[in-house]
Amino acid sequence: MKLAIVSDTHGLLRPQVVEQLKNADVILHGGDINKQTIVDQLRQYAPLYIVRGNNDKEWAEAIPHHLTFTLEGVNFFMVHNRKEIPEDLSGVDVVVFGHSHQALLEEKDGILWLNPGSCGPRRFHQEISMMTAEIVDGKIQVEKIVIPHEVK
Repeated sequence: MKLAIVSDTHGLLRPQVVEQLKNADVILHGGDINKQTIVDQLRQYAPLYIVRGNNDKEWAEAIPHHLTFTLEGVNFFMVHNRKEIPEDLSGVDVVVFGHSHQALLEEKDGILWLNPGSCGPRRFHQEISMMTAEIVDGKIQVEKIVIPHEVK
């Protein structure tokens, strides 16, 4: 199973991101979507697991604050802001979050922590990034994808 992991699109789906979405069996979005049209676009490519970010206001009230789900035997917990992750992560294999716009791929105490970074408008002079992953036999392999930006 192939995953595309994005966050902080802030109303922009870049063509380079769309190319990665076309290969995904599932899409995870860590919040700060900003527009229903982004949700609709994402759903055209694959089943979508999505959480609401701090910039997702009234239009996103139906989108959950956090999610727990299992894909191919791997248990996920997803929320936008890392500060809102519960202390007790019993049974969780992978935590996905966004908010900081800084990519993170770290294993801690047997749990994989993933922040795909931001793949929307470039902010704070940070790189534009997302992640892809593949789950095979209950194991997940993750790759960070850096998207080149135009220098002005």
